[in-house]
Amino acid sequence: MVPELKRFHAYLLLERSLSANTIEAYLNDVAKLLDYLNQQGLSCLDATYENLQSFFFMLAELGIQARSQARMMSGVKSFYGYLLREEVIEANPTTLLEMPKLGRHLPSVLSVEEIDALKATVDMSKAEGARNRAMIEVAYSCGLRVSELVGLKISDIYADEGFIKVEGKGSKQRLVPISETALNDIKLYLLDRNTLPVIKKESADVLFLNRRGGMLTRQMFFTIIKQCALQAGIKTVISPHTLRHSFATHLLEGGANLRVIQEMLGHSSIQTTEIYTHMGAQYLRETILMCHPRNKID
Repeated sequence: MVPELKRFHAYLLLERSLSANTIEAYLNDVAKLLDYLNQQGLSCLDATYENLQSFFFMLAELGIQARSQARMMSGVKSFYGYLLREEVIEANPTTLLEMPKLGRHLPSVLSVEEIDALKATVDMSKAEGARNRAMIEVAYSCGLRVSELVGLKISDIYADEGFIKVEGKGSKQRLVPISETALNDIKLYLLDRNTLPVIKKESADVLFLNRRGGMLTRQMFFTIIKQCALQAGIKTVISPHTLRHSFATHLLEGGANLRVIQEMLGHSSIQTTEIYTHMGAQYLRETILMCHPRNKID
């Protein structure tokens, strides 16, 4: 922990008398900003309004919901307000930062309970039940784009290692950790997949197939998600991308490093130059195990 963050911790604890949960949230949020600044070769004392604005633009780009952005901004504003009062800095770079408008349209995010409710609506007695359940879980557990989900291959699943290989935009490949819950749902689905009367030659290695043995369309998964949401009583307007945004937000709220989230989502940098270092596959997996709700044990 950098000295400024340590002193901020003491300030929150002794002078603000905040709850332990609030203090932890503030420290985690400020630590994410400091890590971002470090990747730019900056310290918290060097940060400008433009640097901080870029940080919050990145959060929006990652699909982090407005309420989470607002909470993080509160922590950052409090941190720089403290530095100004202590005369560590001469000007507060957060003065012009505007809180995200909670009422405007931003990517929808579901809670873990709502995602479980989606899965629970799937009728497992139907031929496509195990497939639909597995698709929802894989999309959420791995944060996949819908095109990545429907294009996922059986040969790209490394169950023993706990990874899948994903081909994203521009044919860029990445390794993404996969939860045991998702792997178990895939195993159950494969039992049904093996009973399909016909599997088209070009789809032999494709994981998720339609009833005719061909590759599913993006539109079909959109329909599946919409039907499940309706049956689950979820009022939020959602799409397959909602599961991806939920993945990113739940990781962030679980304490994941922003660089890790970007790597797992397969995002290219939102800056004109690459600002993120390559993360080792094992580190990504350790982060998933620590931060994603599907891997936490009560």
